[in-house]
Order: sequence, then structure tokens, then C-alpha cells
Amino acid sequence: MRIKSNIILILIFLLITPKVNAEMTATIEKLDQISDEALQMVKLNRNDDAKRLLEYFSEQFLSTTMKERFFSMDELRIVTVSHKEALEAVTNATINHKERVNKVTKFRLAIDAITSTHQPLWTEMEGQIMTAFNDVKEAAYNGENETFHLQLNSFLMLYEMIYPSLKINIPVETIQKLDARINYIDHYRPQVLSEISSQHELEALEADLKTIFSGVTEDEADPSLWWVIISTGSIIILTLSYVGWRKYKGDKQKQTSKSKHL
Repeated sequence: MRIKSNIILILIFLLITPKVNAEMTATIEKLDQISDEALQMVKLNRNDDAKRLLEYFSEQFLSTTMKERFFSMDELRIVTVSHKEALEAVTNATINHKERVNKVTKFRLAIDAITSTHQPLWTEMEGQIMTAFNDVKEAAYNGENETFHLQLNSFLMLYEMIYPSLKINIPVETIQKLDARINYIDHYRPQVLSEISSQHELEALEADLKTIFSGVTEDEADPSLWWVIISTGSIIILTLSYVGWRKYKGDKQKQTSKSKHL
């Protein structure tokens, strides 16, 4: 009787869990949608609408995190900081349109990096970032001082846009390695322009960037689909095992009963 009760409890748990996962997915997708709508409003110069959406996001995000622990502490910190920057951007009249779009894009990409079950949106910026970096290399190798500074600033702006997303999707050790190379190139600009040994850092950084973008590939299947498959399989296996055990027990009882009558 105890085994039967335990199996029933397990079956109930397996049936309820997919429902909980579905609710979690719906909540996360809602947050993702709000962040996307806020970005679209900023692109259209509808900053007041973007502000309302970002404030609504804050309410929903706070409500979600108070109910369930959907996010890690690092993710909470990254979302909080990028959201604050986005909200300040849409409310600050002194910021130009491009900078405002960049700040909200940074927030949008971070939310997608958390919520995406497939290839995150920040990977789609590979072309822009690698093109900007190639321009930095070319200017450095040609000794074009002014162009080098301009191109490096452009690259750093793009890199900053995806940086919160990288911190979410990329291992800490890799991020630290990237930070060290980029900080060196930014801090020692004159040496990178004039010294071949310092220019080797450009080659190394390029290799690291390519590795990061090529390393984030699209998942073969939605994790929620795998959960359904595993859960269903577990239910079937448990049910068959229980039926088999009951049949075995029944047969043993019949054999025992026959032995007593002989």
C-alpha cells in the first residue's frame, strides 16, 4: 500500500511540474516582450511610452522575483543595473537619440540573454562588432592615430552594449580574460599604435571574440520539450513497473494458495 501511495505522489508531482514550468515560461516571455516593446518605442522617439513600459517592467519583474526565484543573484544585479540605465536614458532630455537607443538596446539584449532558450540576440551583432574591430586593427597597423582612436571608441561602444549579455551567457573566466585584453588596449593606446608587441593583443582579442560568437550556438531543442518527453517517459515507466509488480505479487499469492491446498 505504501509503494502504491508513493507512486501516486510521484505521478502527481510529474503532472504538476510541467504546469509550473509553463507558468514560469509565460512570465519570462512577458518580461521579454515588455523589454522589446520599450526598445521599439525608443526607436520611434516615443520616449514617454518607453518610460511607461520600463516602469511596468519594473513592477512585473519585482512581483515575479518576490514570488519565485526565476533568476540568479548575478542575473538580478545585471537586470537591475541595465534597467536603471535604460530608464535614465529615456527620461534624460540631454541624451541624443543614438545613445538612448543604445542604452535601451543594452537592456533589451540582457533580458533576452536571460530568457532565450535558443541563440541569444546579442550574437546577431557579431557582424557589426567584428567589422568595427577590424577597422581598429587596420588603423593601428597603418599608424593612423586619429582614425584608431575613433574606431576604438566605436568598438568599445558596441562591446559595452552586449557586455551585460556576455556576463549572463559566458563563463566568468572568459569575461575576465576579455576584460584584461580590452582594458590593456584601451589604456595603452599609444603603445598599441607604435609597438608590434602591443599589437599582438589585437590579434589575441580578435581570436577571443571569434571564439565567443562561434561558441554560442542554437539549442537543438527547446528544454521545455525535453522536460515533457522525460516526464511522460517517467510516468509510463513507473506505471508499467507498478503494474508488473502487482502482477508478480498476484502470481506469487496464487502459487502460495495452490501449495497450501496440495
